Amino acid sequence: MRTYATMARHTPDFFLHSGDTIYADGPMQDEVDLPDGGKWKNVVLPDEKRKVAETLDEYRGQWKYNMLDEHVRALNAQVPTFMQWDDHEVVNNWSASKDLTADDRYTEKSVHVLAARAAQAFHEMTPLRITPAEPNRVYRKINYGPMLDVFFLDLRSYRGPNGASQESEINADSTILGSEQMAWLKRELTNSTATWKVIACDMPIGLVVPDGEKIEGVANKNDGAPGGRELEIAELLRFIKNARVQNTVWFTADVHYTAAHYYNPDKAQFQDFEPFWEFVSGPLHAGTFGPNALDATFGPELKFVKAPAEGQVNLPPSAACSSLASWTLTRRPSR
Repeated sequence: MRTYATMARHTPDFFLHSGDTIYADGPMQDEVDLPDGGKWKNVVLPDEKRKVAETLDEYRGQWKYNMLDEHVRALNAQVPTFMQWDDHEVVNNWSASKDLTADDRYTEKSVHVLAARAAQAFHEMTPLRITPAEPNRVYRKINYGPMLDVFFLDLRSYRGPNGASQESEINADSTILGSEQMAWLKRELTNSTATWKVIACDMPIGLVVPDGEKIEGVANKNDGAPGGRELEIAELLRFIKNARVQNTVWFTADVHYTAAHYYNPDKAQFQDFEPFWEFVSGPLHAGTFGPNALDATFGPELKFVKAPAEGQVNLPPSAACSSLASWTLTRRPSR
């Protein structure tokens, strides 16, 4: 995983990993045939990486697999790492309503059981320096001196089922943040005195992320007034404006390419917010896909993109087009 070595060469102050830290649902083959006739050869753990993770030990094994890489170990030895999770720590596109009945790879069909085991492995392997009352809580704030607060969100644990995301009110079906996390975020943003407030969110805001015919992400691809999961984001953006919270920047991931979006209320269907930037990138050393369509609800303008060419999906690392589900931040001397 040479991306880790590239990050280390920049001697960052810390490494922000935006989720999909492992691929617990991604069994690996010893060899993969490449389009040019070559072969990609994998390092494979026989007991953990040749099947999907179901037991606690198999989830732990996914982390063990990443730690086999010398570049991962070297970065971990010299750079503080702040972790959050997304879906592949458990199973692709998971929520509490995930139905595994027809997935023959799984003998354990309860996503609640799988999520509990995955959460235990996540917290064992990436212990968080917080002691929340809620077991396995991931959302939190990291204060990094007077200039920076990082607010880590969790768009997995409290979401409603993936569906059409057309609801006209926030309810159990349309939620993605949940009321307690939303209240916490509003409170912490208001109390923050840091110059910059980074919102580390495991999924992008304005990119359409499908789950078959359903909606996996926030944007519902209607290009109109907020609906479904967009409602909570609209509420949050309105609050940030009305509370006069300054200098918010969003770092997001999940999709398999890199982009920079400028959210412009003048171009949006919902306009009650201050403009802001979102930087999207994910995940490290996984196949490349995209780019995804943009939804106009919050007026995102595409300012930068690095994605595979049309028809060239799931490129291997040897194609030198891997994306980066993480961010390294380096504090430069003031001038």
